[in-house]
Amino acid sequence: MFSCFNRRGRRAERARSFAVLSACGAPATALLFCALAGSFSLAAYAQQPRTAKDGVYTDAQAKRGQALYTDRCAQCHGATLGGDIAPPLVGDDFIGDWNTQTLADLVDKIKNTMPADDPGKLTERQSADIVAYILQVGKFPTGRAELASDAAALKLITLPPPATPSRPASAVAGAPSFPAFGSLNDVMRGILFPSSNIIFDVQTKDPAKKVTGASTSDSSLTDRFADVYQGWMLVDIAAVALVESAPMLLTPGRRCENGKPVPVDRPDWIKFTQGLVEAGRTAYKASQSRNQDAVIEATNEVAESCLNCHRAYRDRRNIARCEVQ
Repeated sequence: MFSCFNRRGRRAERARSFAVLSACGAPATALLFCALAGSFSLAAYAQQPRTAKDGVYTDAQAKRGQALYTDRCAQCHGATLGGDIAPPLVGDDFIGDWNTQTLADLVDKIKNTMPADDPGKLTERQSADIVAYILQVGKFPTGRAELASDAAALKLITLPPPATPSRPASAVAGAPSFPAFGSLNDVMRGILFPSSNIIFDVQTKDPAKKVTGASTSDSSLTDRFADVYQGWMLVDIAAVALVESAPMLLTPGRRCENGKPVPVDRPDWIKFTQGLVEAGRTAYKASQSRNQDAVIEATNEVAESCLNCHRAYRDRRNIARCEVQ
């Protein structure tokens, strides 16, 4: 049984300063005021929600991004951004993957996790330049101002919906079905327990610190897998596992330890499963930030999502009995 910590990440406070400007009546200052007013109108425009169709980068910025992309990204994503050993960065599939997020998330993804074999070396400015090049190749129009590199501005910009949304897997004709095989306890012990504890390990271990040497029986799960996946990647995939396990908890026909069917049609069971999905997504986003305190904060949501279900459906011996307590 895992133990839950309640340590919360510290959030940096940023001071805000405001400049007060006044217009003078003298003609010499009138032109200056107009120029300043023009710059303010651009700034105000940049603070409005927009999409990539509104011209959010410049040609010069995309040119810088092209040089960076060729040097750091092309070997995986392809010279034309069409994908190779890594997914494409243009087209409806790419847009479909990212249009529910903001350009802040895309810039952070590049800055924190790319290139996969040497992450964390690109600056925010460089990452924004690469995104500008991605937008240019994707045939989004240029604008008068460069794509900002600060998160506040980038959070206001999204990609438009794809022209041809992909069909969900359930709509594919002739798709095979996969009936339940293991019990609910098998799924819990094989997937949810190790995955959640890998995330909880971040409370006491910084994933950025490389683990060396042979693992021992009393080492953390993170240490035991260190010879296969190291650092933040292990936390990433543990969070993905939590999200992807949700359909298994809702698969009709799965049984609990006592032989009773998993209550997949009960509203509270569905709600608990949805809570697990959201907790997994929160943990994944926090892991992608490569910030230990952010993941520590996310573990509170993971622990709460587990506890909500355990209170109702697990007995005193920590066995899922599929009976409301």
